[in-house]
Amino acid sequence: MLAFLATPAAYGEERPTRVEVRETRSSWVFLTDRHAYKLKKPIRLPRLDLTSPEARRRHAERELELNRRLAAWVYRRVVPLVRRPDGRLVLDGAGEPVEWLLKMVRLDSRLMLDAVLRAGPPGSAAFTRTLAHLCRFFRTSPPVPRTPEAHLELMAREIALDVLALERPAPGLSARLVDAAIAQLFRAFTRRRAELVARVRAGRLIDAHGDLRPEHIYLGDPPAIIDCLEFADDLRIRDPADEISYLALECAHLGRAAAGAFAIATYERLTGDRPGPALLAFYRLFRAIQRARLAVWHAAEPGPRGADHWYRKACRYLELALEAAPLARA
Repeated sequence: MLAFLATPAAYGEERPTRVEVRETRSSWVFLTDRHAYKLKKPIRLPRLDLTSPEARRRHAERELELNRRLAAWVYRRVVPLVRRPDGRLVLDGAGEPVEWLLKMVRLDSRLMLDAVLRAGPPGSAAFTRTLAHLCRFFRTSPPVPRTPEAHLELMAREIALDVLALERPAPGLSARLVDAAIAQLFRAFTRRRAELVARVRAGRLIDAHGDLRPEHIYLGDPPAIIDCLEFADDLRIRDPADEISYLALECAHLGRAAAGAFAIATYERLTGDRPGPALLAFYRLFRAIQRARLAVWHAAEPGPRGADHWYRKACRYLELALEAAPLARA
């Protein structure tokens, strides 16, 4: 199937000149001239079981539904890969479905925010237009009911995972840096508890994006925000202030802290929500340590970048966490 999907002949009347194949932890993506087709891998992860074709179909449909909220024109539909009676494979044709692929419009990678930030400061008009699109989503999304106790418990579980991952001895990870960052997170979590409870009681939690990184933000016209966290509903339910702080963190990680500050200022202006600098700093601290944990998990997996790359990334996130800590615990 992979060999078939990697050939231009698989795409019928679209007639691409070539097909690029990219691989992520959970998917293969086949890029034609105009579209991207995502095929889920038959894998099982702690929060994701894709070992059956039916599970992969359901997951593709759920990914389509969720991502159309912020990128309706990008996410087209789920298409079957079928096997004909003579054994031939056909994409999006009549026959017995053997797999399902999510069909999307292929975006110009030069207009993704991470690429733009690496080249220089983003143009204010395109960035503002995209942030307005995001803030409209924040304003119009209905609140999700959750008790303060349940929300704090979920955050505490995430912090426990951080501790388990980061406090294991690793040659590429500074124990001093880990201990300092974790200690600051515990202090800030206690210090900001009342504000977190107040945000939940005020109905601030929504079914959000959940992974608002620059590589998921398209600055074209119309804008689009892709690749939401689709496999864990509980982790996607967030305070929009948490989401925008996470985006600011990722901008800082790319060396463009001013773009993150602009995103926060635009959020406050367009939504009327002013959570305050201390809470925004706490969210940045919380997400920075979470990102360090994810980097350590990646370091344990085989991959082309190697463990050293991921440990350097984890250390940088821990440094960013410590930068946010004084205000977060104030």
